[in-house]
Amino acid sequence: MAEKENNNEKEFKEEKNEISEKVEKKQTEKEVLKQKQEELDDITDRYKRILAEFENFKKRSGKERESLYNMILSDIVSSILPILDNLENAVKAESKDEEYKKGIELVLKQFQDTLKSKGVEEIKTVGETFDPELHEAVSSIQDDTKGEKEIVQEYRKGYKIGTKVIRHSMVVVAN
Repeated sequence: MAEKENNNEKEFKEEKNEISEKVEKKQTEKEVLKQKQEELDDITDRYKRILAEFENFKKRSGKERESLYNMILSDIVSSILPILDNLENAVKAESKDEEYKKGIELVLKQFQDTLKSKGVEEIKTVGETFDPELHEAVSSIQDDTKGEKEIVQEYRKGYKIGTKVIRHSMVVVAN
C-alpha cells in the first residue's frame, strides 16, 4: 500500500508538473501574443501616420503645382498683353481695305479665345464700382448723373486669372 501511495504521489506530482508546465506555456504564449499585438498596433499606427503624411504631401504638391502653373501663365500672359492691346487698336483704326481689317479681327478673336481657354478674363470696368484691387484710377470727374466711385471710362483693359490680377484696368472714376 505504501508502494501504491508512492505511485499515486508520483503520478500526482507528475500531473502537477505537467499542469504547471502547461500554465507557464499558456502564460508565455499570452505574453508573446500581447507583445505581438503591441507590435502590430505600433506598425498600424505608423502606417496610418505615413499614409496621412503622404495624402497631405499629395495635396500640398498639387497646390504648389497649380500655383506654379498660374504664376508662369500670369507671367507669359502679362508679357503678351501689349500685343493684344495693339491688335485691339488696329481693329479700331480706319482702314480702306476691309479684307485686311477682317483678318486683324479674326486674329484678335483667336487671341482672345486662346486666353479665355486658359482661364484669362477681362476685368469689368465701365458701369462698375471702383475696386482698387482690380482697377487703377488715372483720373476722376464730377458727374451728378453717375454714382459714387462709378467707373465711366476705360483707358486700358485689365485681366485676371481666377482671383489673381495679371494687369489692373486703367480707368476714370466719377465723383
